[in-house]
Parts: sequence; structure tokens; C-alpha cells
Amino acid sequence: MPKIIDPDDLNQGTEVNFDATGKTIQLVIAGNLGAPSGVTLQAVYSFCKEEWKTDSDLIKFPFPFIAITAEQFELISGWDWYDTTSKNLVRDGGWALKDTGSTTQEEWMNLTTLGAFNDSDVDNAYYQQSTNGTGVSTVYTGEVNQAIKIYGGTYYGNFDYTGYFKIFLREQGKTYDFYDLITEQNLTVLTYKKYALPLSNNVDLKITHNDNIISGSTPYDGMSITYTSGGTGRDIGGVQYLFTVIIDGNSGTAEEIYEFVQYQLRQAGDIDAGSGFVTGKTSEELLEFVGDTLKTKYTSDGGVYIDNFQSVDTNRLTFQDDTNTQRTFPYVAAGTINFNVNLTNDADAYYWVFFTDASGNTFDSVNAIIINDNSGNPLSGSCSGLTSKQFDFDYDNNVQGNRLPETDAPFTAVAIGLNTGQYVTTTGTITRSTANIISYVSSLERNYSNPA
Repeated sequence: MPKIIDPDDLNQGTEVNFDATGKTIQLVIAGNLGAPSGVTLQAVYSFCKEEWKTDSDLIKFPFPFIAITAEQFELISGWDWYDTTSKNLVRDGGWALKDTGSTTQEEWMNLTTLGAFNDSDVDNAYYQQSTNGTGVSTVYTGEVNQAIKIYGGTYYGNFDYTGYFKIFLREQGKTYDFYDLITEQNLTVLTYKKYALPLSNNVDLKITHNDNIISGSTPYDGMSITYTSGGTGRDIGGVQYLFTVIIDGNSGTAEEIYEFVQYQLRQAGDIDAGSGFVTGKTSEELLEFVGDTLKTKYTSDGGVYIDNFQSVDTNRLTFQDDTNTQRTFPYVAAGTINFNVNLTNDADAYYWVFFTDASGNTFDSVNAIIINDNSGNPLSGSCSGLTSKQFDFDYDNNVQGNRLPETDAPFTAVAIGLNTGQYVTTTGTITRSTANIISYVSSLERNYSNPA
């Protein structure tokens, strides 16, 4: 049933009960009043006015409300809600509870989210009311419109949460959302009124594994998040930059690293692999995908870096450092080297990949130069037993033989075996791509002989 906004939809003895002696107002899930739809506080206030005007018993007692605005009220003269259920049915308004001496005993704000949840029957937001506070789930699943206590006097909880409020929406397999009410709305303190804020989610296309897999299988089980102190240096393009949060990707893909981190950010316990303590579900987000590019975020702790990612993902990673500056690696080309069966089956087979011409250092001369991979290791080695292998190349910075960086690299690749693989040569070009292919097709060796 819909939210009640008209006092004509409320009836004494059905949706509303008054105990004038005990000074309580009870809202009951009955008749026109349902959950989670509830009733606006303005409608309750208006209904009370009508009842006090027409009910010969109620008029003998002080009126329970002072209306400040349509979304802000005070309960006075000793009146209060009957129970928690009543409070949880109030919509679109906050209130202060005043004692008979007009001293504030409690303050309740209304929190209303704008935007749609992917699944209102399942998705459940939660909020944090102090720096070290735990995440408290909202009363009902789906879009939020509820009263939240932000202040309690000496005999009403004895706390003051008027200076802090963050709300989170984090569901498995869905995009995350978060809102810092104080910061985003430039507030000094919260008060007993309605606050509206954006909060929504959708299916996260980068999450393809469930929690059971992420929590207990390779490569996730070797990943970690460490919150350091003072920043930790990482080399990007030959320059050291400082990062405070270090994610160990354990050779996972960018998507797998993202899945692991998002899983950690829904945990109620400590997710810091270091000496500190960081509660997962109330910690700041660390990663986001923009298209197929995985970006780290700048947090209140500092910048975020990823260790041990796959080299093939180098070109689609960006990092925010401790100065909140985006850092990226020089472009790394990558690809696959393929070997046919005659090389694969040859125990003595070996391969080399040369620059065809690196500023005059040409293949077919004593000055021929073997191309180095992104780590500085030569693209050469045994290919016995291999059908293929991955390779990478520092496209932007490789200057072997005075090669001009940031240009395509023509190559001449050779391989030779003994018993089954003949000498073979192939040419091509390493381009600014991660889909480069070098293919060796060696003819079957029929004439090699080395008698014992």
C-alpha cells in the first residue's frame, strides 16, 4: 500500500492509538497503514489536530506537537511515540523529544534517499554515525525513508551523533554507492529534520564470481590490502611516487583484483594485512572501473597502488598517489609468441627475436640486437615443450641501439631446433597494441644426424 500523506486515511483505534494518560502515540500496521510505506509526520500531525478538535477526551490534554516546518516537529508536554515500531513507520520528517521543561531529550532526523536500488526487496543500505562506529542496517530493504536517532540525553542513550553521518550501499555483484552527509551538504551539525541524498546501485558487470570463489580460491586467496604509514614508494616509469594503501594483486587480472577488493569492502572485520585495523564495510572505496580501465582512488589515508598485477593489464591501470595525482605507466605493448609442433617437440629448440633495424643495427649483421621485454630481459630462450608464451615490450621507452621510442618496432624472429625443428625465420612489427603475434612455423627436420 502507498505511503499515507492524507490524515483522512488515518483512524483512531486502527492505524493510530492515543494514550492520553501515558502520553503516547502508537502507529499500528493495520487498515491503511503498511510497512515499509509508512505515514508522513505531517499527516500524523494533521490527524492529531483534527482529533484534538473533535475528540472530547483528547481536548482535555495538552496537544503533543509543535510544527516548525512540514518536515520538522517537536513532541512536547511529555508526549512520545509508543514504541520502536511507531518510530519506524514515520516518513518525511524529523522530530525532537522535549520534556515538560522544554529540554531536548532526543533528536531524530529523517533520512530519505533519492535514486533507485537495483532490487528493492533485497538491497539493504547501512549507515555509520561515528568514526569508529559499526555499520547499522536500515530498518527496511530498498530505498530509504526512515527516522534515525542522532542525539540522546543522559537518560536516552547519552550520545551525540550530530556531527557525523555516512551511508553505504554495497551488495555483492552490484556497483557500490556512498554518501557523507556532513561533507557533501556542507553541514556543521545535523538536526531533527529531513535530509535527502542520492544513493543508488546497479549490476556491476566487472563482478563475475560469487563470494564463495572470491573468499577461498586462487588467485584471490593470495591477495591482500595493506594500509601503511607515511607512504610507500613505487616506481612508475622510472620515477618514485608515494602510496599509502598497497593492494597485492597476486598475479590476478584487473577484474579479479577488483572483485577481491570489493569483497573486502563488505566485510565486518579487519581487512588491513598490516599492523593497523580497518573495518571493511565502513572503509573508503579503493578502486573503480571506467570502461575497461581500472583506476585506484585517492582516500583520506592517501593514494592507492596495486602490486603484482598482470603485465598485460599495465596499459589499463591508473594510480592516484599520495598527492592525489594520477600516475600511469608508459605504454607496454604485449602479445603472444606461437611455436609449431616441430619446435615444441624438439628438446633443443631455441628462439630469438631481433630488431630488424634499430638505428642501423640490423639483423644479418654482427650488430643485430635482441629485443628486450618490458623488464629488460631478452626475448629469447628455449621453446621446447611450449606451444606459446606471452611477451611484453616497453613501447614508449625502449631505446636499444638508439631506437626511437614511441614508434613501432619491426622485428626478425628466428628459431632453430636439432632433431625435429628446422631453422625458421619470420618478420613482422610490434605495434602499440596488446595483441601482437609472433608465429614460428618450422618445417620438420629430416636430415640432421649426430651419431653417438
